[in-house]
Amino acid sequence: METATRVEGSQAATVQQELSNRFRSPFVDQVVLVVEGLPPAASEEGGQALEPIVRALRDQPGVSGVVSFLDSRDPIFLGRGGGTFVIVGLMSAGGPVEFLVPQLHQLASSLENQLRSRYPAVNLELTGEIPLNFDIRKASADDVERGESLVIPATLALLLVAFGSPIAALIPLAVGELAIATTLAITGFLAQRWHLSILVQNLATMLGLGLGIDYALLMVSRFREAICAGNDGPAAAVIAAHQAGRTLVISASTVAIGFLGLLTVPISEIRSIGIAGFLVAGMSVLLTNTLVPALLALLGQRINLGRLPFTPKLDADGAANTGKSWRQWGKLIVAHPWLALFLAGAPLLLLAWQIRRLDTSVPQGDWLPPAAESVRALHTLRAMDREGVVEALRIIIELPADSIAQTDSGWNVLDRLTKRLASDPRSGRVISITTIAEGNRSSLSDLSRETRRTFLSGDGKAALLEVLPASSVSLRDQVNWVRELRKTGALNLTGVPGATLLVGGIPALNADYETIIRDRFPSVMALIVGGTLFALLCGFRSIFAALKAIALNLISVAASFGALVFVFQNGHGSRFLGVPEGTGSVFPLVPIVTFAIVFGLSMDYEVFLVARVLEARRSGLNETDAIPEGLARTAGLITSAAAIMIVVFAAFTFGSFLVVKMIGFTLAVAVLIDATLVRVVIGPALLRLAGDWNWWPGGLRNSASFGPGASRRIPTGRE
Repeated sequence: METATRVEGSQAATVQQELSNRFRSPFVDQVVLVVEGLPPAASEEGGQALEPIVRALRDQPGVSGVVSFLDSRDPIFLGRGGGTFVIVGLMSAGGPVEFLVPQLHQLASSLENQLRSRYPAVNLELTGEIPLNFDIRKASADDVERGESLVIPATLALLLVAFGSPIAALIPLAVGELAIATTLAITGFLAQRWHLSILVQNLATMLGLGLGIDYALLMVSRFREAICAGNDGPAAAVIAAHQAGRTLVISASTVAIGFLGLLTVPISEIRSIGIAGFLVAGMSVLLTNTLVPALLALLGQRINLGRLPFTPKLDADGAANTGKSWRQWGKLIVAHPWLALFLAGAPLLLLAWQIRRLDTSVPQGDWLPPAAESVRALHTLRAMDREGVVEALRIIIELPADSIAQTDSGWNVLDRLTKRLASDPRSGRVISITTIAEGNRSSLSDLSRETRRTFLSGDGKAALLEVLPASSVSLRDQVNWVRELRKTGALNLTGVPGATLLVGGIPALNADYETIIRDRFPSVMALIVGGTLFALLCGFRSIFAALKAIALNLISVAASFGALVFVFQNGHGSRFLGVPEGTGSVFPLVPIVTFAIVFGLSMDYEVFLVARVLEARRSGLNETDAIPEGLARTAGLITSAAAIMIVVFAAFTFGSFLVVKMIGFTLAVAVLIDATLVRVVIGPALLRLAGDWNWWPGGLRNSASFGPGASRRIPTGRE
């Protein structure tokens, strides 16, 4: 079941609007109160026990309608095992209907306390799409809190190892926290006007810690190098801002482009992530290029106070003593580029090959947070064989001329359609105005106004059919059923030319969700790749460097998707992440969201490395020497930043929200692959093989070889 999202312009959304505006149904938004521990509702004692519950619900502010066994004596309300349920319509004038859920929880608790003296086993719990959204939001917030409690100590420890100084370590952590706080503040303001997804909290926290720390790490590293070179605080801050600032702007631009691409998808959940990610990237680079240099200028030499033992020292040139090892590693790659490409590329391509089996339908099984009340109530409904009440297809049929309420021909069309749907083996029950009136149009006048508004439009030409799937019908089968009904069309289902049919409900929302993401993914990919290519061309002024970065990013993304398929979809090792068996598929939003995020994040390390190699080339070094020098200056930084990113993302794989688990896992794997095999093996090897073509046509314009008196030449690529 896909929850907590809106698919703008979808057929499911149209059904919702029709029921609200045209039918004026009191059950457009509804919850289900599951009742256990009372005598059977069909008994006299059970009816008497149920009556105060129904009465209290009707009196509750925000409740627009209540239906129970007491109203219709329909056996649908009599669940297996003696339980029952009450359908409660909601209408909130003061904000989202989700705001009513806490009040309903309080009412249910109060009713339980009143009944417990006589019925000790009584249990009242809410479920349905709205309570599920509410509980998932709470579980998401709990995951954020738990993730931060794990991440911050681990991140601080890694920063201490990287810098060896408590002061230097605290600055990137503070930037990450500030980026999160400002992003959540802005999104909180935006949420007052637009619907934002529950994933904003998770993604803002993940990316805020990752990007904020990443960017500040580079700035602080550059500042410490400048300090070691003999500059005072203000001068070193200017040098760091000048050297790192441009690199960070290029890097943040590639990240922002990825998130802007998500804004083109008409799904509130994905657009929310796009907004949060864009804000996080913007705030991270803004804080790093303004607040951090100012703070560093004030600190000056004190940045290295309290250096811890057994941590890397900086030499006179500002390079960490681990840079010598990376310089030797770079010389090894430069000496054997083809071998390096084969040894690092083969396992990556093997992992990336798994992407061909990627299935982006809604996963099977029970993936909702098990501790949530709404999930427990849903399980109770399942045990009662009444889960279809929550997962019903909501079908609106409209006739072009005949009034369903006023003509026999219109009534008979609806009756035939109801019986046809009821005869489908996937159907557990079909409820329409004809079944409620027991096939007799003349008895319409005996029905309550509430019932008529629920199942019949004001003009009488359109009617609602609630189709409850049989308990054996899986989520995937429900989605396929929706698509089959839409493909069959109103003409074939009713035999009436000009009739229209709309299918809504949660299964239809899932179908629309999958279809829109599948249709939009190629254009989003093209937008992100094209925008990133343009940003890199502007930043490096090199065609090859930009194209190489794009190709390496695509490999990183494909390999991380392959790992997602191998672990989560196929279930190899997923039990270690709290998923007992393979999910069979991954959530539709995971590939498109992780593509946008990974493509931008992976570019960070490419920009860091290539910028340093270019800087070395401009200082007069040839390609053979510049690559090891670039690695010596950045590989330690890249591995430190990557380790922090991996810790941040991995922490969120241990939460209770499967969507966030998948996203966190994919991002952690992507960063691991990118910072090891791609950036310190494959990237340098390709730089060596390309030679001066790396910087064509304008990347070395300021180098010594192109200075006064130097003869310009076409790069041969053999240096």
